[in-house]
Amino acid sequence: MLRAALIACVATSPLAASAAPDAAATAPTALTDAQRFGARESVQQISLSPDGKRAVVLMSAGDRGVAAFVLTVDSAEPLVRVFGSSGEKEQLDYCQWATNDRLVCGLRFTDGKVSDMVGFDRLITVQADGKNLKLLSARTSTDALGVMQNGGRIIDWQGDPSGATLLMTRQVVPEYSTGTHLNETDHGLAVERVDPATLRRSFVEPARADTEEYISDGRGTVRIAGIRPKTSSGYGATHIRYVYRKAGTTKWLPLSTVTGDAQTESGFDPYAVDPALDVVYGFDNLDGRRALFKIALDGSLKRELVYSRPDVDVAGLVRIGRHNRVVGVSFVTDRRQTDFFDPELKKLSLSLSKAMPGTPLVRFIDASADESKLLLWTGSDIDPGKYMVFDKKTRHLDALLLARPPLEEAKLAPVKAITFPAADGTPIPAYLTLPVGGSGKGLPAIVMPHGGPGDRDEWGFDWLVQFLAARGYAVLQPNYRGSTGYGDTWFQQNGFKSWRIAIGDVNDAGRWMVKQGIAAPGGLAIVGWSYGGYAALQSPILDPALFKAIVAIAPVTDLDTWRHEHDHYESFALVDAFVGKGPHIREGSPALNAAQIAAPVLLFHGDMDQNVGIGESRTMASRLRSAHKQVELVEFKGLDHQLDDTTARTKMLDKTDTFLRTSLGIK
Repeated sequence: MLRAALIACVATSPLAASAAPDAAATAPTALTDAQRFGARESVQQISLSPDGKRAVVLMSAGDRGVAAFVLTVDSAEPLVRVFGSSGEKEQLDYCQWATNDRLVCGLRFTDGKVSDMVGFDRLITVQADGKNLKLLSARTSTDALGVMQNGGRIIDWQGDPSGATLLMTRQVVPEYSTGTHLNETDHGLAVERVDPATLRRSFVEPARADTEEYISDGRGTVRIAGIRPKTSSGYGATHIRYVYRKAGTTKWLPLSTVTGDAQTESGFDPYAVDPALDVVYGFDNLDGRRALFKIALDGSLKRELVYSRPDVDVAGLVRIGRHNRVVGVSFVTDRRQTDFFDPELKKLSLSLSKAMPGTPLVRFIDASADESKLLLWTGSDIDPGKYMVFDKKTRHLDALLLARPPLEEAKLAPVKAITFPAADGTPIPAYLTLPVGGSGKGLPAIVMPHGGPGDRDEWGFDWLVQFLAARGYAVLQPNYRGSTGYGDTWFQQNGFKSWRIAIGDVNDAGRWMVKQGIAAPGGLAIVGWSYGGYAALQSPILDPALFKAIVAIAPVTDLDTWRHEHDHYESFALVDAFVGKGPHIREGSPALNAAQIAAPVLLFHGDMDQNVGIGESRTMASRLRSAHKQVELVEFKGLDHQLDDTTARTKMLDKTDTFLRTSLGIK
């Protein structure tokens, strides 16, 4: 059975208030729509132990904290709390099993004021009962000549044949020492073999300047390294050079060069090594779309196409188990799908999908070391999801946890994939969500462009969309030109450089809703987050009369300002190239065209946002007020780009609903 008592047993355990699960989860029947949908996802992350007997679960704790719990898979034993984070200046990001009894967890920290925030991350190791917690990341010296922001990451959970050690990266910082000469090569990214129980560590790969990535074979051997050289100004270059080793050798050989960022890159980008086949899987462009290739690592560099599609990009690799074995690829047409290379998993996936009517999405999350037990997630547009364990030997499927308990009994709105014509006749793919019941006509309607712009919307559950549908709004999510997933031609130059095309498609989505009779006369609004917020604010630059209300969450408002937010980061050259130079900087910046915005504007922004600084929204609000426009800015103290806080999200949903109803004249 599903662990219906999970929330109760956690809520009554002797935890500090900051580590208790969301109060919203304890009384779902008493909640308002804003509270139900604004509650953070209960299960933030989950991982299965090597023997498959236990799972570690990161659960929402309080408004913004996270706590790690260990549960026994095949029993109703109470959960054991390992430790947690408050979510104020530190956050627990993930936990994985190093052994059957010990965890490795990643934590993220921020330091400094809003104008000079610095981010850090560290790895810790702790027993599954919460005892014997230790810092796994290398300690920094008081003589260090720099700051170690990167605490490392695990690149191989099987650092040696016994499974007692791990391979993890280490950022090496030079140290000052009187009477010595520092060797300039003694800094950069290295790889260590670490015993998580004793903390005994040794270098596997020495620190190399400009190296930013290592890829292991899953059996304790580093086979590939990625090197991004520095420009004369000290920024990272816009290309990265990959090198590899033949099996059993130490000499590095050229593999490939990748230029551009994640959305515009060209060249073979390696992702995973298969030691049995002695190949590396990676992505490259094929006829304008992202395709999967493999390259032999025997010295021949023989290259073969593994998987491609003529309609969409290949979205990613599907990997499983402690060796991160490649078992398939995923792609997104009207919904995400997986094509398995592994015949057993292919058959199992089809069987599970058929066995769960109304829940067509099945994703394998983790596996025991021998892959006899599989951890999976299932969900759909009207199901926020649940986590389950499948035992291959017994063919038994056990339900573990609900992703969002407050929505267990909620009647959610189906999401339909549609297309609508742009002004030039191009069919634009989109997702339409209509309130449950009713005719679907004459409704208050919302266009919701996605963030990115290097991203796309997918079919499935979306808490913001479902809240709006529950409040009676029709919602259309367009995958405008500038979205990823549809190839180079669709991406254009990106949603900033090609803003007229992207925003034109967004506006055409609104016109389509009016033409179809979905939107009531004068009842059309636009809501967006990040780039979606930018699109919402930029939409009236092309058509000031189309939308009667604008809600922008953490938006970019000035392209040149956003570019210079990255001045002190190594990624500046990539961001600079992405934003570009030219007339589109002024024409495509809402804050510089505030006088053209006629509709009332509601802004939300966290003051610890490192993706888009809160200064962007403050500037936008100031420019709108100077132009005598109606605007309100709601700032959330201590929150970043995701506004991952139950109280903050609840407030945001409440204020958004009230603002839209007032602006659209809804009684």
